Amino acid sequence: MTTVLLMGPPGAGKGTHAGHLADHLGVPVISTGDLFRRNIADDTELGRTAKRYLDAGEYVPDEVTNEMVRDRLAAADAAAGFVLDGYPRTLTQAGVLDDILDEQGRELDAALVLQVAVDSLVHRLLRRAEIEHRSDDTEEVIRRRFEVYHEQTAPLIHFYANRGIHHEVDASADIDTVRTRVWQVAVELKPAA
Repeated sequence: MTTVLLMGPPGAGKGTHAGHLADHLGVPVISTGDLFRRNIADDTELGRTAKRYLDAGEYVPDEVTNEMVRDRLAAADAAAGFVLDGYPRTLTQAGVLDDILDEQGRELDAALVLQVAVDSLVHRLLRRAEIEHRSDDTEEVIRRRFEVYHEQTAPLIHFYANRGIHHEVDASADIDTVRTRVWQVAVELKPAA
């Protein structure tokens, strides 16, 4: 069983590398964005609640997100492990994740943190905004997202470092190089067949 949390600032490549890492480990990616979309599409009670907040431009409350994650981690395909992308984002959510995993008789094996210099990420996200015609992604908005990330996520990095499961990955290079770096950490995590 391999259970991994992939963390990093906006634009670091979490979604890209979570998919590759999950394929490499033979486990599913569990992304809160995907969970919201699936629950809304399936018209579940949690999905209807989440949709009300998302439609109003607000954050989905922790209790709704936590229940979606709890349900997803109990699914059969996650029994062999998972790669979490986008959850937990706060120490409170990390505590809930600990409770969920404890109830299931397992624990988090690793927290991989993709590290990229802020100026490189700003340039990367501005270029992406230009390509995707996202006028709302201004430099000011992007830099604010980094501030929020550091306010909320820096404590998580220390939380997992204190447990000895924190691994930093330099994600400033091209995709293939970063993928190799992520896999090198994953090889140490994957149990022998």
